[in-house]
Amino acid sequence: MAGVLDAVNQRTQLVGENRLELLLFRVNGRQIYGINVFKVKEVLQCPALTVLPGSNPVVRGVAHIRSGTIPIMDMSLATGNRALQDLKTAFVIITEYNGKTQGFLVGGVERIVNMNWEEIHPPPKGTGREHYLTAVTRVDKELVEIIDVEKILAEVSPVNEEISDGVITNEVQQRAQTHRVLIVDDSKIARKQISRCLEKIGVEVVALNDGRQAWEHLYEIADSGERLQDRYLMLISDIEMPEMDGYTLVTRIRSDNRMAGFHVVLHSSLSGVFNKAMVEKVGADDFIAKFDPDVLAAQVAEQIQSV
Repeated sequence: MAGVLDAVNQRTQLVGENRLELLLFRVNGRQIYGINVFKVKEVLQCPALTVLPGSNPVVRGVAHIRSGTIPIMDMSLATGNRALQDLKTAFVIITEYNGKTQGFLVGGVERIVNMNWEEIHPPPKGTGREHYLTAVTRVDKELVEIIDVEKILAEVSPVNEEISDGVITNEVQQRAQTHRVLIVDDSKIARKQISRCLEKIGVEVVALNDGRQAWEHLYEIADSGERLQDRYLMLISDIEMPEMDGYTLVTRIRSDNRMAGFHVVLHSSLSGVFNKAMVEKVGADDFIAKFDPDVLAAQVAEQIQSV
């Protein structure tokens, strides 16, 4: 266990081609879950928690860690199951999503595994509309479920989805009606948030679930002889996705001369500082952190005005 805890910070600095590393953990019972190590800041045994009256039931309390106060959410409660009982033996996974730090209370932490995104698959059909999975995979013949953390956070602490006055001008809204934007994100809640934001601007939105779907779609357009710019104003892509991640998607787009000049923005809850460096490496036009409707709207408005 000590090896797992000590390795997390080092592993978050690793980047592979269409690869990821998963921190495996258990909540209640034998089912194994996974979270991308890039989202993990620290893993520690559950500290003393201070209960906040009136907070969401999923928030078991706050912990004072590294001179900061962090909300600690019960991963079991958050996914519709019974609360974790024995906090003395529980662990907290400290994560960073959308520029905010929070901890997830889990029953036990297993190990870190290195995988290829091609081994990560969308949830099976028939899992229902309200499930909390964003992907599944297998490790040592055991099913590993990857939880849609963005869905949990949106339910516990909903983000503002309104675009501030003055961000979008009347001229941009009028011109937006003639444009279409392709978005790619494996999180259902993220796709809804982005779509609602862009639809308020006035553009038509086409949403896909992962990088492989997007690549096959764009390749088919290019193969037909149509310029991507004639079909879409731009692509807004998540980074962490089953089958093919956003970095690999952008790399493939930039390696195909038929797609030259197509505007691509990476949009992720991963660390902004880290990804700004990666933008140059893979050739994306920009990176924006999730989820700020004003920043997203301004990015689309700028592209509308540039064409």
